[in-house]
Amino acid sequence: MSATDFVYVRKELEQPLPPPASQHGPVHWIRTNLFASPLDSVLTIFGLLVIAYFLPPILSWVFINAQWTGSDRSVCATVAQGGVQPDGWAGACWAFVWAKFGQFMFNNYPLAERWRVILCGAMLVALIVPFLIPRAPYKALNAILLFGVLPIVGYFLFIGGTFGLRYVPTREWGGFMVTIILSYVGIVVSLPMGVLLALGRKSELPVIKMLSVIFIEMVRGVPLITVLFMATKMLPLFMPNSMKPDDFLCVLIGVSIFASAYMAEVIRGGLQAMPKGQYEGADSLGLNYWQKMRLIILPQALKLVIPGIVNTFIGLFKDTSLVYIVNMFDLLGAVRRNFSDPTWISPQTPMTGLVFAGFVFWIFCFGMSRYSIYMENRLDRGHKR
Repeated sequence: MSATDFVYVRKELEQPLPPPASQHGPVHWIRTNLFASPLDSVLTIFGLLVIAYFLPPILSWVFINAQWTGSDRSVCATVAQGGVQPDGWAGACWAFVWAKFGQFMFNNYPLAERWRVILCGAMLVALIVPFLIPRAPYKALNAILLFGVLPIVGYFLFIGGTFGLRYVPTREWGGFMVTIILSYVGIVVSLPMGVLLALGRKSELPVIKMLSVIFIEMVRGVPLITVLFMATKMLPLFMPNSMKPDDFLCVLIGVSIFASAYMAEVIRGGLQAMPKGQYEGADSLGLNYWQKMRLIILPQALKLVIPGIVNTFIGLFKDTSLVYIVNMFDLLGAVRRNFSDPTWISPQTPMTGLVFAGFVFWIFCFGMSRYSIYMENRLDRGHKR
């Protein structure tokens, strides 16, 4: 055999070629997502026309003609270029938001004591950020501090009356701090209570199952406003004056109970979605009921219903604005309350305040939604293609 019989011997793999120019890049994305079919092209063009029609006046109202500084309502009737716009078409009055920002955040909480709320908020951020990062260390310690220690510290900081702190009654609380407190307590209580109610509804013990069903159906059968009125107006009627509960505590209990009933049905859906083989496999390992639920069933069931759980959290966060009905002022209530301030009454004041409140709610709800998507993708085990 001569050397000419071996014409070519490859010693290394050929490097992969780049995809064709028509299969990647912005042009490919636009063609695939916006102009993939005649209907898609029509809808894309229509959407662009709608954006072109509405976006310029919105940007003009929010930024160009908006007033950013001022001391009273007179600045809200003028535009950046000077002059008065007819028919109330002046820009946004961000000067009103800036002047009332403290009211929006704390309502009537004493100015000299607001550092306590800010300190507790900083502690909440410092604990919740590493808790939400999957690779952060010391998760157990973080959870204990976030769900066990922080509520106790926050109580003493907010209410005062001890350690030399001035006593601040809950009737002076309000603004965004109330929104965060109600949401935090509702979320922390509703998830474990919802798990217990869901397990109770699927229990084989008739008494536990009946009590769970009655509780869930009764709470889900009435609106949150009814629950708040029952908690703050009717419950104290059945209790002696010496044991009359604080209205804010009643609201916390009402919101937590209401969210727990909805959370229970979300988690029950995840339990029903579990294959029967998972239960049988856990039984074959000799696990008792609580070991089976804690180690096998619940981790998988909760992963399946992450969108529903976060959706309940988002609904709870927005429903905190209903406490305005029982004379408490969350962020939206504090904003609406300041509309009647004679110093800032103008045609632009209500819209500006509502846009500010809506933007704050949207930021938090959008953040929860994006984190939910992140956790879904991270916990995915190949079920998606």
